[in-house]
Amino acid sequence: MSYLCKLSIITVLFFGTLIGVSAEGTSVDKLERVVQKLVAPPFLPEHEQIATGAPKVVQIRMVIEEKLIEIDSAGTKIWAMTFNGSVPGPIVVVHQNDYVELTLVNPKTNTLLHNIDFHAATGAMGGGGLTHVNPGEEVVLRFKATKPGVFVYHCAPGGTMVPWHVVSGMNGVIMVLPRDGLKDANGKLVKYDKAYYIGEQDFYIPQDEKGNYKTYNSPIAGMQDMLDVMRTLTPTHIVFNGKVGALTGDNALTAKVGETVMFIHAQANRDTRPHLIGGHGDLVWERGSFADKPKTNLETWFIPGGSAGAMIYTFKQPGLYAYLNHNLIEAFLFGAAAHVNVEGEWNNDLMEQIRAPESIK
Repeated sequence: MSYLCKLSIITVLFFGTLIGVSAEGTSVDKLERVVQKLVAPPFLPEHEQIATGAPKVVQIRMVIEEKLIEIDSAGTKIWAMTFNGSVPGPIVVVHQNDYVELTLVNPKTNTLLHNIDFHAATGAMGGGGLTHVNPGEEVVLRFKATKPGVFVYHCAPGGTMVPWHVVSGMNGVIMVLPRDGLKDANGKLVKYDKAYYIGEQDFYIPQDEKGNYKTYNSPIAGMQDMLDVMRTLTPTHIVFNGKVGALTGDNALTAKVGETVMFIHAQANRDTRPHLIGGHGDLVWERGSFADKPKTNLETWFIPGGSAGAMIYTFKQPGLYAYLNHNLIEAFLFGAAAHVNVEGEWNNDLMEQIRAPESIK
């Protein structure tokens, strides 16, 4: 190949990237653009389960917020690093071959450099290499969602900053649905009536000589103490959606008998074992890939650290359900648990109390 020919190809590739031409020769600028309004967990933004039309450019905006939050009823606090102010960050929902166009904003009121690594993206450290923003800066990143599934995203500034930012709450999920919808193990279309997003978070809060949890005036002020706790590999708190009790009591999830509910579960740092007490995983994408057949009828499933998974269950009985990490120590002593209040009529064929408790004669 001649030098001029090589130069022409390089020029086309370079300027093609600048004007928005994909490697397949499609002009991204000609695609329909939609704005997705992100919402706080455990909820999902409005979305189609089956894509209509050609791939789109889905525009989203995330504002990084460093904020002091309480993580238990005792008032323990941490300087959380967040996407859009929540732990975990909001879930993004697109379809396979859509383009995600993110505007990532680091306000001047923050104190640290941040970025974002999408496990769903290809190249440049998941986008982390192209999204470093200092306080007072913003950046726009676009990537093509080529793999269907649920994937973690998180901040990854480099070095020890990576785990410190992640265990300070700076992580979330993107769900990439197949364009023709989810399929069961037999290839039959599956739809859900509602979906919930649960981010399991491990925190490492330093303590003083009396055993009281410490509070700091800024994120960086507590960094070294937190790194010391992190090196023990022993969390002080393991919670769902940022706080002990975030999804119990008045904040419990809701459903009705006959509703099919998707539970999306992510853990950006540690392994976990979700379980629904009183129910089952009818369909489970344990490793998150919607391109693979789901497992069926699981009692407990496994989510490796740094990944997300999805489960679908159709509720058959009313009452209170517990959705938890079935390391029961982490669920009951640390707080890795949620509740689901289900309305409907009881089915005695599935379960019936034959005789109430009475004194033994």
